[in-house]
Amino acid sequence: MQRRGAGPYVFFFFFFLSGLLLTHSTVLNLPYFWDEMGQFVPASLDLLRDNAWIPRTTVPNVHPPGAMAYLASIWAIFGYSVVTTRIAMLALAAAGALAVFALAVHLSKPLKGMPAFAAPFLLLASPLFYAQSMMAQLDMPAMVFTIVAVLLFLKQRYGLAVLSCTVLVLTKESSIAVPAVFGAWLLFEKRWKQALYFLVPAIALALWLAYLYKGTGHVLGNPEFAHYNVGFQLHPVRLGLTLLRRVYYIFLANWHIVGTFAILLAWRRTRIFRTREWAIVAAVAALQTLVVTVLGGAALERYLMPVLPLFYIAVAAAFSTFQQRPRRIMTGIMIVGLIAAIYINPIFPFPYENNAAFVDFVRLQKEAASYVEAHYPASTITSAWPFPDALRRPEFGYVANPIPVRGIENFNPETVLALKGNVEVLVVYSRTWEPKWGVVRFDWIRKILTDYYFYKPQVTSEQIEKELGLMPVGRWQRNGQWIEIYSTSRTPNVLVL
Repeated sequence: MQRRGAGPYVFFFFFFLSGLLLTHSTVLNLPYFWDEMGQFVPASLDLLRDNAWIPRTTVPNVHPPGAMAYLASIWAIFGYSVVTTRIAMLALAAAGALAVFALAVHLSKPLKGMPAFAAPFLLLASPLFYAQSMMAQLDMPAMVFTIVAVLLFLKQRYGLAVLSCTVLVLTKESSIAVPAVFGAWLLFEKRWKQALYFLVPAIALALWLAYLYKGTGHVLGNPEFAHYNVGFQLHPVRLGLTLLRRVYYIFLANWHIVGTFAILLAWRRTRIFRTREWAIVAAVAALQTLVVTVLGGAALERYLMPVLPLFYIAVAAAFSTFQQRPRRIMTGIMIVGLIAAIYINPIFPFPYENNAAFVDFVRLQKEAASYVEAHYPASTITSAWPFPDALRRPEFGYVANPIPVRGIENFNPETVLALKGNVEVLVVYSRTWEPKWGVVRFDWIRKILTDYYFYKPQVTSEQIEKELGLMPVGRWQRNGQWIEIYSTSRTPNVLVL
């Protein structure tokens, strides 16, 4: 490709950043969600305030400090705030969209119909990218450096590709799959010297693990994390279900089925995907998907963030093989389907961070936290994580001053009812997506969830009132999610919103 100055890259970066800021303008001040305040923001603050590369105010784990170092650097320059965090992550997401565009340009040189533009637009419309692009988590940054590394490798700029891979594995350890593919590919081609370069990311990751072991006594940071993310997932039923879940999310969910159909037709009718470069892209996507299927007990869809752009680039390339009218129709259907999935929830349990449901979750928690702060600032609040962290640490954006809390493991009846006679204020909320019309109403679905994922229905309001003698003093609900506050007295009148 002809070399160009930095001008076009700067233009498209700000083009993508403007779009992201516009679509997220109403949620830039949204307090932190779930793992943000459970792991990544506290770890970043520890690095900012104490130069602690291993977290002190949260449980350390295997995750390298790359993303945390980025946030700590941004806060050191611009000051700490939730809004600063959101804009910093959106700026990184815009760089990712630019990288997707550049990789699509590189891969679509022989094609027609400007598929390079379709790929980042599909990414920007994706419900998972909408949510993850503003979150202080690892998977969107890992996506950015994965795409950059693939682009540099395909351009045979191996030194920069090694550098990108090193940053990548120091951002997300499971991304070691990417330099492994590159090194193995070069070995297969008998390019021994270049292949050896890609040992550098593995060495960098090994040094981090050694440092972590020295600081914690455990190579993965703590044994509970290791069991849940390695041992737990290796059960054959869970592993099989996770693989099905991965296939469904990449190829079928959110109207991806349209793009999958186009890829299959393009594969059958043309030879556009039968090149060395596309084979490398497919190898990276396949191995990365396999790694996050075998590892990661939660099996979250966000682990697929580095893979989704590769799928969208392939979809855009496949669309380009059709005539103009069907190409426009398919592109339009897929983009509309993706945008709709930002706001329309599925019929089965899913992580709220997969789409805009996380906004409802956080706003409900914020409303309840404000109510607690106004009416029960001196009471000890009992709830399950992450709500206790929202009350404990004002820097997370929920309260102005710390409130005494007691955390419980879950809202299972046996956990909550064991509190009898020992609770002042109880806050209960919908931790799992279980609409009455959802699939969890089927006995066989509940049996699978119970047998392999420790599912139990949450305690009911009737049980709380009857067994614990508590009275409801507040309830808020949004789009199928809810949060309730119970107290020993009705001092504040019952509030339902």
